[in-house]
Amino acid sequence: MCGIAGVFNFDGSTPAPDTLTRMSNRLLHRGPDGEGHFVDGSIGLVHRRLAIIDRTAAGDQPMTNEDRTLWVVFNGEIYNFRELRVELQALGHTFRSRSDTEVILHGYEEWGRDCLGRFNGMFAFALWNTVERRLWLVRDRLGIKPLFFCRIPGGLAFGSEVKAVLSDPRVPRQLNHESLAYYLALNYLPSPHTMFTGVCQIRPAHYLEIDEDGDIRDVEYWDLPYDKDLERTDSDYEDELESLLGDAVEKRLVSDVPFGAFLSGGLDSSGLVYWMSKHHDQPINTFSIGFQESTYDETPYARRVADSMGSVHHEKIVDSDAVSSILPKLVWHSEEPTADSSMLAVFYLAGLAREHVGMVQSGDGADEIFAGYDTYSAYDVWQVFNRLPAWLQAVVTKLVSEIPDTDSKIGWTAKAKRFVSAAHLSWQSAHASWRLICNPIERRALLSPIGDDADAHADAVNLFLEAFRSTKAVHPLDQMLDVDTRVYLPGDMLVKTDRMTMAHGLEARVPYLDHRVVELAARLPTRLKLNGFRNGKYLLRRILANRLPKQVVRRAKAGFNIPKGIWFKGQMREFVHDHLAPARIQRTAVLDPEVVQLWLAEHFSGKTDRSHQLWGLLVLMLWYEQFMTPRFNS
Repeated sequence: MCGIAGVFNFDGSTPAPDTLTRMSNRLLHRGPDGEGHFVDGSIGLVHRRLAIIDRTAAGDQPMTNEDRTLWVVFNGEIYNFRELRVELQALGHTFRSRSDTEVILHGYEEWGRDCLGRFNGMFAFALWNTVERRLWLVRDRLGIKPLFFCRIPGGLAFGSEVKAVLSDPRVPRQLNHESLAYYLALNYLPSPHTMFTGVCQIRPAHYLEIDEDGDIRDVEYWDLPYDKDLERTDSDYEDELESLLGDAVEKRLVSDVPFGAFLSGGLDSSGLVYWMSKHHDQPINTFSIGFQESTYDETPYARRVADSMGSVHHEKIVDSDAVSSILPKLVWHSEEPTADSSMLAVFYLAGLAREHVGMVQSGDGADEIFAGYDTYSAYDVWQVFNRLPAWLQAVVTKLVSEIPDTDSKIGWTAKAKRFVSAAHLSWQSAHASWRLICNPIERRALLSPIGDDADAHADAVNLFLEAFRSTKAVHPLDQMLDVDTRVYLPGDMLVKTDRMTMAHGLEARVPYLDHRVVELAARLPTRLKLNGFRNGKYLLRRILANRLPKQVVRRAKAGFNIPKGIWFKGQMREFVHDHLAPARIQRTAVLDPEVVQLWLAEHFSGKTDRSHQLWGLLVLMLWYEQFMTPRFNS
């Protein structure tokens, strides 16, 4: 796990050394174990190393092949590198290191672009071909590792983080109003969008080929199969999934540093600890975060799993006292920006883990591929609701809308309100709307200072609808899962895990997103994913039924939320009012201070729970002050 960056000048000029140095310095947290630069005429590559496999100098990057015609900088892990190494050696290739990075070089030599189909891993890399004078920028199938780029006058800059790209002075720091509208709607930005005009994310499962004349080809190299095998039995699928998950976890145990697992006490992370314990002869280090607010605290469940697995368990209780000082750091690392408040919990969790290990396994992705979210069950409710007479729909909507909000983490009130707000739409639009933080009316009011700009009216629901139109899935459940795997998962969940672990120089591996597991999940009959109302992840629960405490297997999805609504009314009250003060909002020239003050009044009076919107605004204001002012260059 590392950080990469670089500059490719199409005018033939040599990249400025100070630009490459700034890029490297911006990525120090991603790779504290070493750095390397390579310049070849108009190309400059930068690497920051977090040494997990082959910690010797032989694993340093940029890395080259025997005749120095290929150079690569790589962020991530190729988990099947040992098998590929044996295969490549049999084909006559000579290796000089034990690292997985070298497999990329020899794999490209042997198979060309088709090498991507052979890699099992998470990766973002830049490969420079000195003969063809061509740059290859690649992002892994699911978007686990990030990669950004910007076409600039006379060239292209790229990097693992936006901060590295912005280190080239030719990259403009101009607010993108379309992205701003998407951010306010979702509290994150799906690829290829970022908040900076001209700076884009490479999409998951895509690569860019860039020639020295500036021609750029964007190619999709992988997509999910949804073909169903009607002759297979449920037991066949169960056996294959259990075998694949065990192998996925085992492959991710290869490490030259101590490792552990994030453990929430939910099904996904608990399952990982089970498989890790099965394939490792020493107790696993497990890490959990809890809260003083009881409805948000999952540590009792985590302890129960840790006890049953015999893990060496570590936990930390987080309160609101330090949030005001920590939040600016989160924004600096989230940078796109991303305002999933559970980032705070993951930040503390990663910090706790880094005190003991260099790598962890995390349960990200299971909900999106096995149907773990309530929004998938909501489709069934949507069908029933839309069979009701119009007058009855109106009565239900009015009654639900008038129910008072609560500060409880797990409650049906918020879910019911969210449901009726979009139940009148098509099921695809409803699914997208249930993921919104600010609805179109709220966004228009908030962005009234730039209301004449058509980009400010961009609707995030259209991003989801575009994904629905392009899916190969047929069944509505499969369609929802496919869209969330391509939009929500890499845009929010994986950003959270990558940025918050990398903030501490900690590597996070995600076995549920082994592409073989994801492909099998796509092919599963829908009854093995969602079997009855709110019975998601059915096959995964069946596999783990006799391996985990029953209380854990039967638990409903709780999520990794923080008690921000409570904190806002307590220790964070002054911080919130200060950072969302009218004068501060006015300086952005894009937000309406009166709307922000109205939302503050509604939240603090208890009339409406505005914690999601206010958290997003807090992050936006901190982001603006860090990235859109001269302070960024200081």
